[in-house]
Amino acid sequence: MINQKTTYMNYDENLSQALSYAKEVIKVEIQELISLEERLNDDFIQSIELILECKGKCVLIGMGKSGIIARKIAATLSSTGTPSFFVHPSEAFHGDLGMIEKGDIVILISNSGFTSEVLQVIPYLRYVGIKIISITGNINSTLAKNSDVSLNISVTKEACPLNMAPTSSTTLTLVLGDAIAVALMKIKKFNKEDFTRFHPGGNLGRRLLTKLIDVTSNNFPVVSLTTDIIDVIHNISIGKRGMVLVKGSDFEGIITDGDIRRAMERKPDGFFELLAKDIMSINPVSIDIYSNIEEAKRLMLEKNISCLIVTKDNVFNGVLFKNDLEKF
Repeated sequence: MINQKTTYMNYDENLSQALSYAKEVIKVEIQELISLEERLNDDFIQSIELILECKGKCVLIGMGKSGIIARKIAATLSSTGTPSFFVHPSEAFHGDLGMIEKGDIVILISNSGFTSEVLQVIPYLRYVGIKIISITGNINSTLAKNSDVSLNISVTKEACPLNMAPTSSTTLTLVLGDAIAVALMKIKKFNKEDFTRFHPGGNLGRRLLTKLIDVTSNNFPVVSLTTDIIDVIHNISIGKRGMVLVKGSDFEGIITDGDIRRAMERKPDGFFELLAKDIMSINPVSIDIYSNIEEAKRLMLEKNISCLIVTKDNVFNGVLFKNDLEKF
């Protein structure tokens, strides 16, 4: 059996340097990203225009690690309003070319610009009349020369100490893909509601899709206008909601822990003579029952409150409590 420590002669020494190695990788990739930002030009704008004009889908093709990045870019585009999918270049010639149709646009990714599996799809794309955007580290490559627009992700140095393993170049490709997706989002005015339609299972999706009608509570303590302050405090305590609702023939107001404290400060001598109607808030913050969880959370945060009066057609319908929203 081979001893791993004898295989790596300076194993212990190298391990002690792991943190400095990691920081160097990050520094190298940050510098390459700065260079990418500085050389972005009208070619990027043209690529965005081509995608916006596309009547079909955006197809990402790449081989090896470029293919892995292409999958991620396709996923990001799809989830942000630009229908996209990934096609493996090798599988393309075994039937998957049929997935690409006239009206689509294709983004081909190859750092060298000479990846044979990627280049072999170009004749078909030209035959069908499909526009090609390439992402490559060699703007003089066969791929770049056969593209309608070519985006340059060349690097002066890979973060790999051998300057061989795709590291800086794949990072630039990934970030450029994010830049394309975000630019498209902003131009299309893609908002949270749009995002939710594609992410209904996520936390944001649940908050935006769940309406208050589904979570509004009718389980809260109630007192009358003439309930004395001792009973008001007692009802707040046993209700464990930090508030009581004041009702006469209809909804009259609300009393919270904060209202109790403020009343004690305002009338320290006559506090125990007060009635519910004397300290209640008659215009508490309210929200419509067909609003969503996200709106309710934002309003509670903005007003620094722990409950909201929920109305339906401007009529009291129930109460929404902050702790009822914790699961969203």
